[in-house]
Amino acid sequence: MVGLTTKVWLDAHLSELTEWQQDAFCQFGNMIDDPEQKYPCIPGRQGFITNNLRFGFAADPRSEQAILDVMQLLKQYGSCSRETGKYASLVIFFNTPRELVNKSSVEDFEQLFWSVLNRVNAKDPSPWPDHISTDPSHPSWEFCYDGHPYFAFCATPAHQIRKSRNTPYFLIAFQPRWVFDEINDSTPFGRNVKKLIRQKLVDYDGIPAHPSLKWYGQENNQEWKQYYLRDDETVPSKCPFTYMKNKFKAMGVRFHK
Repeated sequence: MVGLTTKVWLDAHLSELTEWQQDAFCQFGNMIDDPEQKYPCIPGRQGFITNNLRFGFAADPRSEQAILDVMQLLKQYGSCSRETGKYASLVIFFNTPRELVNKSSVEDFEQLFWSVLNRVNAKDPSPWPDHISTDPSHPSWEFCYDGHPYFAFCATPAHQIRKSRNTPYFLIAFQPRWVFDEINDSTPFGRNVKKLIRQKLVDYDGIPAHPSLKWYGQENNQEWKQYYLRDDETVPSKCPFTYMKNKFKAMGVRFHK
């Protein structure tokens, strides 16, 4: 089993990976570091070429093994993310069988994405961070694991219209919340980066940016709506994430509004 890796390591040891792992990493690299620099996520591309990103591979996302894989990778990553560079992210590729690709719609993969987050959360041994609300409707909410808050980004083989969310393998990227300390609406750098990303996103997808894309902490922002974008502008009626309150009540952990 390949654990947490870097681009540099993968470039040097690609032949040691399974065929699907080689294909997943190579296709991701071709997408994010395309010669014409069209890929809209500027920090993501910068993180890739400067070896800030970390990579991991997980089993079929429907399986219990995939949940164990994600937990192991997040555990490793949480202890080292601040040492990887300011464009840090953990990118996890999932083994995505052809039959799953062929029979799954964007909405099917959406359910699978939230199922992965819910199942990982259910097994999280650590308490929820004090400064992060457990209520997804609250502006401070973010997915957390092992005490670390992350913005989660999902891409799938089913996305066709939003090309920026299309990858040949089911993929979840976890960005540590601290990455956005400089990239936010309160800094000139953050505002400039947002403007550039939005324009590149419109050019890349060929449609307007999704209305759910807002800044973390804004009063009218709900982070969960940005984790998984459908090809159209619809969103679920409520957040599919279910915080495991009973587990933590048994541990004597208090809850936050």
